[in-house]
Amino acid sequence: MTDINLPEIVSREQWTAARKELLTSEKEAVRARDALNARRRMLPMVRVEEDYRFEGPDGEVSLLGLFDGQPQLVVQHFMFNPEWEDGCGSCTAAVDELSDGLLRHLRARGTVYAVIARAPLAKLEAYRAKRGWTIPVYSSYGSRFNYDFHVTMDESVTPVQFNYRGPDELRAAGLEWILDTGSQPMEQPGMSCFLRDGDQVFHTYSTFARGTEQVGGAYGILDMTALGRQEEWEEPKGRSTAGREPIPDFS
Repeated sequence: MTDINLPEIVSREQWTAARKELLTSEKEAVRARDALNARRRMLPMVRVEEDYRFEGPDGEVSLLGLFDGQPQLVVQHFMFNPEWEDGCGSCTAAVDELSDGLLRHLRARGTVYAVIARAPLAKLEAYRAKRGWTIPVYSSYGSRFNYDFHVTMDESVTPVQFNYRGPDELRAAGLEWILDTGSQPMEQPGMSCFLRDGDQVFHTYSTFARGTEQVGGAYGILDMTALGRQEEWEEPKGRSTAGREPIPDFS
């Protein structure tokens, strides 16, 4: 590893002093994150009026049915165009990191995690078997679910919006590629949260792009290490020679 820009070598005393200085910033970040999470919990919510239906291993199920009697539902919007043979590599990496224990822990707090993709169920089942997943994957094929939650962009179906930006804002941000009709329908990743009150379902939160990183996984562990994610954008430069793009694809 001599060709990599490794950390400076110092004494244990110097390292401890530097570590304590960083600890101050870490505590500030933790307090800021707690405040942000509180603001997220204080968001208002919107009643879901549409009767969305999905196909799963046990047949058709409604959005309400995905709650399985629990008060909360978290949906991973999995990128899988019906014309594709395989799912998105980054979305696949996220599901790879789901464990039975994690799903049990979420359910212990009244929360169900569901993976929903636009491809037909037969393709999803074949891909799930190929990956060896135990978690079911539900198909939204033929419904407006992906379009209404802005993870499938197709202006012939609904006005394009990505990460809460409309066409003018996307152009101003240099994201005009999302508006390319030749690439539509275009799939994007996201996470959405829902709350149940009796038989009524409410949408409380959705996040897209890098907002999906907050679920943790390998990134959260790599962020603690000296080499980090080993992606091109990270500082300091030269810490990795792998030249990886900022995409959580671990295949």
